[in-house]
Amino acid sequence: MISIRKYLDASLSNADAPMPGAEEGLAGRAIASSRDPVAAFLDAYRRMLSGVGQAGMEACPALGNALEANLAAIGQSLSTSPSGEAIGLAGEKATTEIRNWGRSTARHYRQKAAEVKEMLLAMARAAESVGERDQRCARKLHEVTANLRSIASLDDLSQIRFSIEKSASELKGSIDRMTAEGKEVLGRLQSQVKTFEVKLAEAEQLASVDALTRLRSRSWMENQVEQRIAAAAPFCVALLDLDGFKRVNDDYGHVVGDEVLRQFAAELKSVCRSTDLVGRWGGDEFLILLDYEIEAARAQMDRVREWVCGAYTIQRKGGPVVLRMGATIGLAAFTRRETMTQLIDRADAAMYAGKSEARRKA
Repeated sequence: MISIRKYLDASLSNADAPMPGAEEGLAGRAIASSRDPVAAFLDAYRRMLSGVGQAGMEACPALGNALEANLAAIGQSLSTSPSGEAIGLAGEKATTEIRNWGRSTARHYRQKAAEVKEMLLAMARAAESVGERDQRCARKLHEVTANLRSIASLDDLSQIRFSIEKSASELKGSIDRMTAEGKEVLGRLQSQVKTFEVKLAEAEQLASVDALTRLRSRSWMENQVEQRIAAAAPFCVALLDLDGFKRVNDDYGHVVGDEVLRQFAAELKSVCRSTDLVGRWGGDEFLILLDYEIEAARAQMDRVREWVCGAYTIQRKGGPVVLRMGATIGLAAFTRRETMTQLIDRADAAMYAGKSEARRKA
């Protein structure tokens, strides 16, 4: 970090010196003909923070949303010409955020592991109880068998009758107790299993839903894409990115930015078909999975673009603000022998090509 600070400070002090350009990189992400290595570094630094935040979401959906938002805020807090000290401070904040998230995630998973352990112990205790009951029943049956053998040696019919009645009564009592105990143990076990099923369903639901937008999570969407690839069925993916969303956070703050994402997500969900799967891919990017051919998917995305792009009214303390939001969509149809990464990369490249074309026309 010290060497980076020195480099940045030196670069800032010599900002007017001519610098060699940089070629445009994959999917248009690189800065074309850049004369400012500081800007290139900041862009890469912000993308690194965004990537760490997205990884946190995938590793622990229950806690990753806060990490993603905080790291994004740290990246956006850097001005276009920060000092080396500001870069170092941002790095320290990011390190603290990641460390705190790691500790919270460890506690979260320890708690979940404890719940699973409790359930397994309850099942073990139930099995042990059943075993003890069966052993008691077996001992009683042995006693009844011994009594019946002793009856065979009796000569007095009244004694024989008394012994049979006593053995039958003991046997019936043993069976009744076994039935009652079995019902009690089974009832407890069913109750504990039901509780565990509810907790498991809640955990699965939490993992499948993005905490901010309530759309499907990235990990859930990835699983759906993998299933369709395995089935070799025709489908398309659309990667959608909000235009100018960074300016919203810069001008109005992350509270307004988060509300924009929530409203946009709700609008996107409502305009898509019931069979379309819609999820938040990360940051201001959304993924739509369409189970039909490319022509129908292209028509659907034209409809989506028409309906979701427009004015959004955000309520805030200083009064409502109206923001006009646009979006760029990259569409790709699945081809056989293609991996999920390759498919998403093609959609990503198409999206950034669309952004480059829009900038040229502007």
